[in-house]
Amino acid sequence: MPSLTVENYVKAIYQLAQKTQDSAVATGQISSALNVLPGTVTSMLKTLDESHLATYTPYEGVRLTPAGRALALRVLRRHRLIEQFLVQTLNLTWDEVHDEAEHMEHAVSDWLVDRIDDYLDHPTTDPHGDPIPSADGTVAAAADKSLAEWSAGRRFRLARVMDQSPEFLRFLSQVGLEIGSEGVLVSSEPDRDCVTILVAGENCRLTGEAARKLLVS
Repeated sequence: MPSLTVENYVKAIYQLAQKTQDSAVATGQISSALNVLPGTVTSMLKTLDESHLATYTPYEGVRLTPAGRALALRVLRRHRLIEQFLVQTLNLTWDEVHDEAEHMEHAVSDWLVDRIDDYLDHPTTDPHGDPIPSADGTVAAAADKSLAEWSAGRRFRLARVMDQSPEFLRFLSQVGLEIGSEGVLVSSEPDRDCVTILVAGENCRLTGEAARKLLVS
């Protein structure tokens, strides 16, 4: 069985690679994502390479092998189904579930995760809009256009939130934004790096940084 540390590393590498169109992931990126020293990351990447879970090239970065990618998707499947379970059955809010799922994803078996999937009637996304990998490792295409790229006057539906920090999620809840919320992009002001949206009958101004974290359809 892979250790908790191995699972955390392959998950982090997979998620970082998704943001860079599957190019090699740099040691510094992993260090920042996991909040560990670069030297510790380098040692672990060598271990992953020796275990055939990743291919590590010094000064270039690391790529997951098919086995590493399969393990990363198993961990993500557990994490996202646990989040959905906590929201759907225990009524936790979307800003409360990430840390709980981080702890639980390493403790539950794939068998139990499959039972949770059945119980929830096979959800395709978690509470933040992230796609839930299927048991065979298939991942459905997700929304990939941010609100910052949307045209003024167009309606939108919030499909995915890329920043899942509790503070940001609580801010979104306060302004009436959650997965599935619909609204209109009233205006975009690139020179001021902000947008104005209309949601639930109220205008709300978002910074460009916030808008770039919201994927819409």
